[in-house]
Amino acid sequence: MRGLNLPTDPKLIAGIGGSEDAGVYRLNDETALIQTVDFFTPIVDDPYRFGRIAAANALSDVYAMGGKPLLAMNLVAFPVKKMACEVLTDILRGGLDALKEAGALLVGGHSIEDEEIKYGLSVTGVVHPNRVVLNSGAKVGDRLLLTKPLGTGILATAIKGGLAGNGIEEMIGRVMAMLNQEAAQVMMTYGPDACTDITGFGLLGHLHEMAAASGVAIRLSAAAVPILPETLHFAGMGIIPQGAHHNREFYGRFVENELEENDPLEMVCYDPQTSGGLLIAAPPATIEAIVGRLSKRNYSLNFGVIGEVVAGPAGTIRLSR
Repeated sequence: MRGLNLPTDPKLIAGIGGSEDAGVYRLNDETALIQTVDFFTPIVDDPYRFGRIAAANALSDVYAMGGKPLLAMNLVAFPVKKMACEVLTDILRGGLDALKEAGALLVGGHSIEDEEIKYGLSVTGVVHPNRVVLNSGAKVGDRLLLTKPLGTGILATAIKGGLAGNGIEEMIGRVMAMLNQEAAQVMMTYGPDACTDITGFGLLGHLHEMAAASGVAIRLSAAAVPILPETLHFAGMGIIPQGAHHNREFYGRFVENELEENDPLEMVCYDPQTSGGLLIAAPPATIEAIVGRLSKRNYSLNFGVIGEVVAGPAGTIRLSR
């Protein structure tokens, strides 16, 4: 961060100076500590599901670093004078159930009174220092695997506009509430070169960060990207969240777009995600093994090999069909 004299420590494996998903600190030769935090305003109407999604989103950073969530603390802002406390209870119950699924313990938290609901968690995880997965390790020749389909931002915008029914809301709620635990476990069985999770910067934004940190370029096949049903339909109608336009304005300078003009696939790739999937870079044989294992485990979401790492200007992306 500009203007800040950030401290350094030889035990700090990943810190604020990079674009990593979480901080990682070596405790000893066997254990490194992972720390992350995230919170946001409700993105679905159901309080319980909102709590699960917020927890899944916070836990995801630990999975992206190759770690196991251990402890968590709630972060809560709630209008106690204007809204029933049962709503808050449902939110916290949703978060707690997600933590239980992850095998993590809720150990406390902090709350404030606010006009707008906000909820999230700080999460502490552990990982062996030699098995930390950074987003800066992608190598030329690696393939790229995305473990969740895109489209939650576009579909949420359609829901808010009254254009999508309850079935769409149920679907995206289920996708966002799903932990990245299983995908991370499979990934760590084979050992990736790099990983990050897809959140607010969209697929192209997080691809740029990985490529820039790794000193490589990316070739992305848009047609191979897994996408939620109805997403392209609404994107073609211009139902695009503001965050996607912001992502395009910032990251578009790094993207060589070979798609036809107004192809909705472009904006889907900029669509900001909440609790999105893991983006894994690994050699072709490793990616093939991960895909095979996920398929055999009847992994419940669409996933796909979406591109490859190539030599070129660091951080650049060639987007083609």
